[in-house]
Amino acid sequence: MAGARGLALKKPSVIPGFGLALGFTLTYLSLIVLIPLGALILHAASLGFSGFWNIITEPRTLSALRVSFVISLVAAMINVVFGVIVAWVLIRYRFPGRRFLDAIVDLPFALPTAVAGIALTAIYAPNGWVGSWLAPLGIKVAYTPLGIGIALVFIGLPFLVRTVQPVLEDFEREIEEAAASLGANRRQTVFRVMLPSLLPAILTGFALAFARAVGEYGSVIFIAGNIPYVSEIAPLLIVIKLEEFNYAGATAIATAMLFISFMVILLINLIQAWQRRRFA
Repeated sequence: MAGARGLALKKPSVIPGFGLALGFTLTYLSLIVLIPLGALILHAASLGFSGFWNIITEPRTLSALRVSFVISLVAAMINVVFGVIVAWVLIRYRFPGRRFLDAIVDLPFALPTAVAGIALTAIYAPNGWVGSWLAPLGIKVAYTPLGIGIALVFIGLPFLVRTVQPVLEDFEREIEEAAASLGANRRQTVFRVMLPSLLPAILTGFALAFARAVGEYGSVIFIAGNIPYVSEIAPLLIVIKLEEFNYAGATAIATAMLFISFMVILLINLIQAWQRRRFA
């Protein structure tokens, strides 16, 4: 009787099939994300703390991690500026070729990364179309960290544009008109009215661009030159460890990258949550 009463008092879920959908989601995420990452961490843990620490503190490892994360952060910041500008132009202006330009933004998604790397190398090499003009000025792009940055900007731009574009498109023009009627100039309207609403989307695009840049391999190895302590990225060092059958070293470096990336993305999510509470 008590069990029947408990069943009768149980409120039906607002979303039909919530339990089944949640179980499927957790199972899918476990198989695709959690179990592989757990296996990676367990394999790195077999080294012990001292062995793990010795691998990730090697000068070559620290240099590769610094190149990957510092240049990825700089590239994501550059994409924040130009991604917002591109999204603004595509949404707020009507001009011939706008749809074609809008389609070009997605090109880095569809283009194989190796093809992008070869194309960028051919363009920015000392004898390339752009590199031949920069070489007399003493500017070397290909086979330097600058070339890595250009490749990461190329593959990360669509993330900023596609996350900011829908929010900007749904932004009500009446809010801008109300700000102007209250005496706000164009600069105040952009930075004090529109930017707070766009900031969560900008942070999301920044996190996506940064995460993609940290793990990028194909479009970077051709233009980087892969010089140890200069332009060698962490994903390439992992591949080198695997080719040497040093699986413990590869998993240790991968685990370090996973931890640093997780901390950066967690920080961005915390900033997003604070921003939403502030402007709720």
